[in-house]
Amino acid sequence: MISGFFDVVDGNVARVTKQTSKKGAFFEVIIFGGIAFGNLANPFWCLVALGMSLLVSYTRARAESLGVELKGIGIGERAERLLILAIIGMIPISTYQNQAGMNWAVIIVSIVAGITLVQRIVATSKELSST
Repeated sequence: MISGFFDVVDGNVARVTKQTSKKGAFFEVIIFGGIAFGNLANPFWCLVALGMSLLVSYTRARAESLGVELKGIGIGERAERLLILAIIGMIPISTYQNQAGMNWAVIIVSIVAGITLVQRIVATSKELSST
């Protein structure tokens, strides 16, 4: 989670200094994989969260290839999703295998990413239909 924080900070600094790289976009795959393999949350929900997060990124990339800017569109961009994982995932809830805090974080990320996906599809559709 600490590395996630620094990834977000690094991404912001890279954008300001115009020294971005493409590898930061793959960071979430490592995080969700680590959560699943570390048995910190239900692997099913990790796959759902990962899939939804990748769809959010894909939607932005695809829309931008069509000339539609989606930066800032949606309630759950990557920084927000990582923040949800970090904050909610650290809540000490003691249940079966001590997964409850991180499991809820992954479920909430799935929901937030799903909402963001819909918001981006709607924004892209509106922009494309107006041109």
